[in-house]
Amino acid sequence: MESAAKGGFVLANLAEVVERVLGFLPTKALLRAACVCRLWRECARRTLRTRQRIAWVSALEPGPAESHALVRALARELEKVHVLPQTVLYIADAETFSGHEECHEQKKARKRNSKETALALEKLLPKRCQVLGLVTPGIVVTPMGSSSNQPQEIEEGEAGFALLFPKIDGVKIHTFHFSKDMKNRVFDESKFAQAGLKNNPDLRVVLLFGYNSWKTGATRFLHQIVNPLNEKSIILAGGQVESFTSLTSENNHAQPGDACGVVGLAFSGPQIQSATVLLDQDVADERTAEAAMQRLKAANIPEHNTIGFMFACVGRGYRHYKTKRNMEADAFRKFFPNVPLFGFFGHGEIGCDRIVTGNFVLRECNDIKDDLLHGYTTVMTLIHLGSTKANQA
Repeated sequence: MESAAKGGFVLANLAEVVERVLGFLPTKALLRAACVCRLWRECARRTLRTRQRIAWVSALEPGPAESHALVRALARELEKVHVLPQTVLYIADAETFSGHEECHEQKKARKRNSKETALALEKLLPKRCQVLGLVTPGIVVTPMGSSSNQPQEIEEGEAGFALLFPKIDGVKIHTFHFSKDMKNRVFDESKFAQAGLKNNPDLRVVLLFGYNSWKTGATRFLHQIVNPLNEKSIILAGGQVESFTSLTSENNHAQPGDACGVVGLAFSGPQIQSATVLLDQDVADERTAEAAMQRLKAANIPEHNTIGFMFACVGRGYRHYKTKRNMEADAFRKFFPNVPLFGFFGHGEIGCDRIVTGNFVLRECNDIKDDLLHGYTTVMTLIHLGSTKANQA
């Protein structure tokens, strides 16, 4: 009894010991522990501030028709993660997310729809979390467990991932949404400043995703968004998706509609470094794919606390390379063995060869603005979010 009393005294009074113990808890358990007493609450807050590395949840295996594999994976893995998500980007395959796939045994549509699936995902996440959700024809995903796991190009079937961005010192991530006004052919560029995409000296990376690209005027509208942002000091990357399914933040609860538009994530902060390379139609075998990755490697972006994105045309993948699947993801892993890779196969790509580092060593795009928009290509992107002491803890 006496030893138990001494143990209770230590856990109730010695912050160093409490913090050490709480450091082993996943975030959900840590938040529950914070309710015990004032000391534990303060220790939990300090512990959360040190957890500044990106986490992710991957779903690669199909399951019951009632829910998408990403919903089940997120529900399970959020009990284990060691970050408190402030921003979440999830991407899932369009066919099964929306319930359009036929079950081969019963020959009937899956009993789910995109709105219900998106709502189920959003309910799993913290209330104040920004959520951007997309559905695309194919998925590029790194399996959970290690950033060095082999990324997979999943061009058919049920798959998805969710990137969990915690609060990171010196980095601001925010969502944005521009919807085409059917009554006005001219885009009001003051909306860029309102979205933090203009008059923002710390803006480094903008990921853009056009949706409903088949609509009349969609391509022209995308030009109206991309061209004013085409500055040497900003990385632009992304592509055309089937649709967006979630876009929530404290100030924005947009719902997918019938109009066309652009959604995205903006990354601001002086410590951010980034680079992109374009794999054009001439990149058609292992040798040329690896040569493109060598160009990306030459940007010398730090690989610690870095994430990779791959935005590819649905016409690439095994249809393009013919002799081998997973060609571009394999080439990326060869040159970046410890950087997780995520992305999608879509209906058009945004990007070019460009580097933005702390020293502003830049590679300019072609002067023709339209060269940021492509088809039948792949855009590979690296985003380094800095190396603070907290990140290294």
